[in-house]
Formats: sequence, C-alpha cells, structure tokens
Amino acid sequence: MKTEKNNVDQALFNTVLSLADSTLILSHRLSEWCGHGPIIEQDIAMSNIALDLIGEARNFYDYAAKLEGAGKTEDDYAYFRESKEYRNALICEQPNGDFAHTVIRQFLFDSWHVHFLGALKNSSDETLAAIAEKSFMEVSYHIKWSSEWVIRLGDGTETSKQKIETALKVLWGFGGEILEATEDEKILIAAGILPDFEALKALWMEQVTTVLTRATLEVPTTRNTVQTGGKTGRHSEHLSYLLAEMQSVQRAYPGLKW
Repeated sequence: MKTEKNNVDQALFNTVLSLADSTLILSHRLSEWCGHGPIIEQDIAMSNIALDLIGEARNFYDYAAKLEGAGKTEDDYAYFRESKEYRNALICEQPNGDFAHTVIRQFLFDSWHVHFLGALKNSSDETLAAIAEKSFMEVSYHIKWSSEWVIRLGDGTETSKQKIETALKVLWGFGGEILEATEDEKILIAAGILPDFEALKALWMEQVTTVLTRATLEVPTTRNTVQTGGKTGRHSEHLSYLLAEMQSVQRAYPGLKW
C-alpha cells in the first residue's frame, strides 16, 4: 500500500508540474504579441489571456512546491530548470507565426483546456479542484475568443481562409498530445484524481468539429502523425530559445527582488 501511495504522490507531482509548465509556456508565447497585435483590441485580449494563464501556472507551481516539500518557490520551477526538465505539451511551445497560427494553437489548446478544467472541478484532490474552479471561468472566455477568430478567419476572405488552413495543417499534429494520457496521468485517472481522457477526447473532437464546420474548414484526418514527447521532457528546439529569453534576467541576477 505504501508503494502504491508513493507512486500516486510522484505521479501527482509530475502531472501538476506538467500542467503548470504548459500554461506558463503558452502564456509566454502570447505575451510575445504584446505591442504587435493586428489591432489594439486583440493585442489587449491576448495579453489578458496570457495573464490568466500565468495566474493558473502560479497556482499549479505553488501546489507542486508543497507536494515536493523541498522549500522551492514558483520562481525556482520557472527560471531555474533546463528545457529537458520541462513537461509542457509541445503545442504550447510552438512559435507564434502569423496571427492565424496563434489563433489555431490557442483554439486547439483551449478546446482541451476548458473541458479538462470543467471535469477537474470534480477531482478527489481538493487543491486541484479549487485551482480548476478558479480558472474555469477565465478559460471559458479563452475558448470563446479563439473559436470566434477561427470562424472569422475561416469564413472570411480568400487570404484569411488560406492562412488559417495552413496553420491548421501545421499544428493539427501537435493537438493530439494533450489528449493522450502519460503513465503518470493514467495512475491519477485510476485514483479518481484526473478525469477520464477518453471522455475528454470525445468532447475535444466535438468542440473542434463544430467550430471548424462553422468556419467552413475541413477537419484534418486523424491519420496525421501525432507529435508527442513534451509531457515527458522531449521538446522541439523552440523551447530552449524561449527559455533563454524568459529566464535571462533571473539567471543574470539570481534572487533579485524588484
């Protein structure tokens, strides 16, 4: 029984860290748009979504610190780990590209995120349930924003349709990773801590299909290769460059208080 509990505890720590990493890295990508958005209203919208995600990440990092019990802070996890130690989903680290790429990346993630948090509110882990409860309303806005832009670009001009189709083709393969449970996540699903990923996968596909249909876009076939590895520490080259920028000040002046 003790070994089983230890396995659950380790799986919980790994998974909480993965959730924190995904929201932190995606928030940083969105923050890169600040001052560069296509119109001021959307510049502000993306900045606000980034702030929501970083708030969620801080809550997960705080919980990870309590689970590990090593006296670490959220800054230790964010600024003093190498790329191979990060457990974020690969889709979160993909470059912004043009606005259509950012919209599709956000939409594919949001379509999972909103249903995941909705189900996580019923977790047997009270802390996870509380974090999900706090973040759910914010993420409900995120999926509304990204869905509306997918429809607007897909059912817009010939140019906007071409751009969103290209973005969907490039990023579709990265969307599958968040739907596939890791070994740690499977342990937590069995323990009633995480929701059933198969049910989430069905909800994700329904969400994605509904919006893409309204956008007059074709749903890519599931035969496309699913890109995986991020949640277990295998990343694209993009993450190292992102971390070099994000961690530069703290690495140069460790422990600096503002």
